Amino acid sequence: MPVAQTLIACRECDLVQSASASPGSHSLACARCGGHLRTAHGAALDRLLPLSLAAGILFLLANSSPIVAIEAAGARASTSLLGAVLVLLDRGVVGVAVILLVTTFAAPAVELILLAYAASALTLGRRWPGLPLCLRWLGLLHPWAMIEVFMLGVLVSLVKLAGLAHVIPGIGLWSLCGLIVVTTAAHAAFDTHDYWQRLVQFR
Repeated sequence: MPVAQTLIACRECDLVQSASASPGSHSLACARCGGHLRTAHGAALDRLLPLSLAAGILFLLANSSPIVAIEAAGARASTSLLGAVLVLLDRGVVGVAVILLVTTFAAPAVELILLAYAASALTLGRRWPGLPLCLRWLGLLHPWAMIEVFMLGVLVSLVKLAGLAHVIPGIGLWSLCGLIVVTTAAHAAFDTHDYWQRLVQFR
């Protein structure tokens, strides 16, 4: 099978050069300055759909289960991620509630749906309608999915509360940890260039 050729511009010296686009190719370096051009993921794309589905399950658990429970003076209270949003709205902190809802629920949910949609095209060997738009939205939504920032805030809060009350991590907290790991793995396996190279053979 002939190796497809693709023009790639080096980010370091702006040299436009042809590079192998075969699935078996490895990390590519610039012919003039030696700068990194890209790394072909190849078979890693086959793990994209399972990772996306696993991330979706963890996302549902993280948003439906208590993140943490706090016991103090014989009383116990717990809340989920969406419960925290409702509490903020009830207390009139609308701006923070909207930011939390968008960055930790809406954007990650849409991103996971689009990622699973794109991954299913490779798994089933079909060019689904709207794939170019899907990939553009994936790039736009990724910076707004800030589950890691929320997780960092939760951990800081738990450390501060540890001396005042008994803090019990919930299923939601562990699901958030797993979600961050699986989502990171899914994005690491997804390469737009390799994706389109695999997709051109499908109808």
